[in-house]
Amino acid sequence: MITSWKKTLTASVLISAACTAGSVWAESLPGKGVTVQPLQSTVAEETFQTLIVNKALQALGYTVKPTKEVDYNVGYTSIAEGDATYLTVGWFPLHADKYTMAGGDEKFYRKGHYITGAAQGYLIDKKTAEKHGITNIGQLTDPKLAKLFDADGDGKADLTGCNPGWGCELVIEEQLSAFKLRDTVAHNQGNYAAIIADTISRYKKGDPILYYTWTPYWVSGVLVPGKDVVWLEVPFSALPGERKDVDTTLPNGKNYGFEMNSMRIIANKQFAKDNPAAAKLFEIIKLNINDVSAQNMLMSKGKNSSADIEAHANSWIKANQTQFDAWLNEAKQAAQ
Repeated sequence: MITSWKKTLTASVLISAACTAGSVWAESLPGKGVTVQPLQSTVAEETFQTLIVNKALQALGYTVKPTKEVDYNVGYTSIAEGDATYLTVGWFPLHADKYTMAGGDEKFYRKGHYITGAAQGYLIDKKTAEKHGITNIGQLTDPKLAKLFDADGDGKADLTGCNPGWGCELVIEEQLSAFKLRDTVAHNQGNYAAIIADTISRYKKGDPILYYTWTPYWVSGVLVPGKDVVWLEVPFSALPGERKDVDTTLPNGKNYGFEMNSMRIIANKQFAKDNPAAAKLFEIIKLNINDVSAQNMLMSKGKNSSADIEAHANSWIKANQTQFDAWLNEAKQAAQ
């Protein structure tokens, strides 16, 4: 069991990755002489989980270039073509179509589940939900109900949605058509961090809100499901592309329109073949979703500089040093 790390966020964690892990392996390391290029999306809250993998690879002797921020589509294509090495936050099954279109199993190495239990869906403020009996997004085909969430005066509900190019964009667009919501709901897109900040401001003023979000992310620490907001169900399952026949109903009978996701490490297949130590690390390393949410919350409270996130990653490694070292040992053994 990975231990809690939140209490260890002190000044003492500002130590180098070599001190936290690398010095343990003074002997010949499997990654010596090999340079890797990590990728992540432009979502700053993905930096923490990327850094932990970067630091593990450094501890195995790899030279890790600074992480490049790219659109997910560009990321998959770059890794498939060998222009980059890995992405630590491939969302599955959300990114299934992106993965397949960029080459699938012929181009990528994908084993293990780095972070599990990621939920996503639509929410509204609890006050409006209870006052008007809204439990399902399909009810917003009613213009009178949809107008409750109209923030710009056009008569449509304003849905705080997904950045263009994200996997959730395809799902939302599919569902707006499937649920016949085009005439009553507007999918507001742009920089998610900016538009969700505006949504939270409207909530604080007492205005009704409708938004999409996911976990782990800091939003659900500010707008707490069950307390401030409620999840909306969907009329029926409706996913795009190769997942069109998937039933998104959960074991408890609820259907929020999205499958539960895992974040999986996606690597260039040839790199993984040539580097069994890195491949084994990608397969076995795990990060608790609650630890990611806690770190994201720290970022939302202003601890969001590069130095802050570096400290968070070092702190997590220090708090989980025994497990971290065990992963490194197993990865090294795979290279023998």
